[in-house]
Amino acid sequence: MTISKPVFDRLGLGMWIGAFLIVLGLVLWSPGTRTVTQAYGYGSEAFLTGRPLYNLQSEMGYLYAPAFAALYLPVLKLGPYLGGVVWHVVGFAALTFAAMRQVRKIGGEELPWLLSFGLFLALPMALGAIRNGQATILLTAACWLLTLSALEGRRAETFFWASVAIIAKPTAIIMLLLVGALRLRLIPVLVLAVLLVLAIPYAFAPAGYLNQQYGDFARMLTSMAVDKSGHFVPTDFTAPFTSAGLPMPEFAATIVRIVGALLTLSTVLWFDRKLQPGIAALAIFLAAAFYMCVFNPRVEPNTYAMIAVPAGLAIATLWREERGGVLASVLSTVLFLTGLTSVERHMHDFFYPWFRPIAVTFIACSLIWWFWAKAREKIVSVGPVAHG
Repeated sequence: MTISKPVFDRLGLGMWIGAFLIVLGLVLWSPGTRTVTQAYGYGSEAFLTGRPLYNLQSEMGYLYAPAFAALYLPVLKLGPYLGGVVWHVVGFAALTFAAMRQVRKIGGEELPWLLSFGLFLALPMALGAIRNGQATILLTAACWLLTLSALEGRRAETFFWASVAIIAKPTAIIMLLLVGALRLRLIPVLVLAVLLVLAIPYAFAPAGYLNQQYGDFARMLTSMAVDKSGHFVPTDFTAPFTSAGLPMPEFAATIVRIVGALLTLSTVLWFDRKLQPGIAALAIFLAAAFYMCVFNPRVEPNTYAMIAVPAGLAIATLWREERGGVLASVLSTVLFLTGLTSVERHMHDFFYPWFRPIAVTFIACSLIWWFWAKAREKIVSVGPVAHG
């Protein structure tokens, strides 16, 4: 193997954990700096006092389901120091567990290296969201574990992780729809998870108040705000066109999103049928995370943390299977360096918002093509043999 195995057996994992310990130190040093947990706390306080959660006239503001506001209350009550530590630990531990479970599912040789090298590649892109305490980290872990549980047919785990994913962010509905298409028998489980999440807040607040909040929540999700003069700048696939002075019309962007959804659905269905189970789970979640990042109109730079770890593990798998090679080297470099484009203000200003969707599209499409080629190789190898 081109990259020294003894070096990366522990180095990447050590850097992953070490970086997180530094994050915890920063949280304890200054809990109000570079964090979105204050917005989460605002939502829980509004929920607790019966005030409106949503501002329908703004693209910014609280963007989470009422269940998130209700279940974040214990973290709020723990205070900014202990609560911040608990919240960061929950998300980080869940994501690390998902990566470890995926590596075990892939199997084969050099599993410690696979995990360590994958986390090393993902660290620069994921660290910003981890530092900020964004729910994207919990969403990523829950959607990944939902995928693994559903493909293994584990109903109780599927129900749990589907519930956690919807609570973390409403965009998880994309993952639920994909899982339902992959495993039709689990659709009742997924529907029950959604109903549970909708019902949870009624245990903490009056029905009249919650009915109003759900109405506002539905209008917010469908309209994406009335006032477009806010400072939110999406970094989805439309960002490169906007940066070039050629903004894409909303109708055209919607068509592209629909086509992307259909292609993603057909791709994951094909992966499920043709790839080995362990590799299939990684390929399916990678494709889903790619869609949820690049085609999500609410995406921001730190949202790309969602694809960082699955892409890192996929590149590590590619490196292991192909024993290095040009493609693995290029993808490793692009993923790692893309995460570093925001470490310095001038670099951030130059690359924002157009670069990440382009880089991630290149990485994800290259990996999806490689998974597709692996599946084709499997089909050819098990094809009929002519007998003379």
